[in-house]
Amino acid sequence: QDAIDRKEKRSETFKTAVHGLETGTSALKAEELGRRAPQWVRDNLVTMCMRCKEPFNAIMRRRHHCRACGYVVCARCSDYKAELQYDGNRLNRVCQECYVFLTGHVVLEDREGKHKGILEKEAAEISGRSLLCSSLQLLDKNGKGGTRGWFVIPQDDPLVLYIYAAPQDVRAHTSIPLLGYQVKDLPQSDSRHLFQLVQSRQVYTFVADTEELKQRWMRAMARSAAGITLSEEEGEDADS
Repeated sequence: QDAIDRKEKRSETFKTAVHGLETGTSALKAEELGRRAPQWVRDNLVTMCMRCKEPFNAIMRRRHHCRACGYVVCARCSDYKAELQYDGNRLNRVCQECYVFLTGHVVLEDREGKHKGILEKEAAEISGRSLLCSSLQLLDKNGKGGTRGWFVIPQDDPLVLYIYAAPQDVRAHTSIPLLGYQVKDLPQSDSRHLFQLVQSRQVYTFVADTEELKQRWMRAMARSAAGITLSEEEGEDADS
């Protein structure tokens, strides 16, 4: 009975987890899993395993694709095989979640119930319901180099800026609480659209791809810094 309960719980979890991803990747419906070939998530859209959230590297943790759902996963999380109907019922490498769903077998290692930390929010999930999300560059302290990533202010956590290395990552590598910061416009430099978050001695300098995107981020960050949790559109509707 315990095995049945765990199987049903995992199946429901999987059904809710298999959703449409951003950047044009369409997920399979649960009833199509194994019956139709998935569209693979591109390698360059993730920097960490989409199941266990461990970062990839060239030697110890390499990228693999689950042949059932198309997720990019590490070797440990894809160390399972299941028969896939679309491939003539041959055994294929699949991730743990798909293995449980397709075979009904219970895996002893159970990661469910683990409380998600503040950074453990999937980029694709919160981007789909965000106040604003896009690619930006965060400059280092000397303003010459920096890190380009995927930046998100989620609707359900509108006072925090989440920074991902890639738009399909399942874990942010850092976050910035926006409350109390000042948003400062900077003159265009070498065709770069610059702006800053400033609080006391803490300064973050960002580069947007366009002036229009820069202005949108400045407005969104200013509202979050002031503790305004409505989206721009909601705020305009309320004012009218």
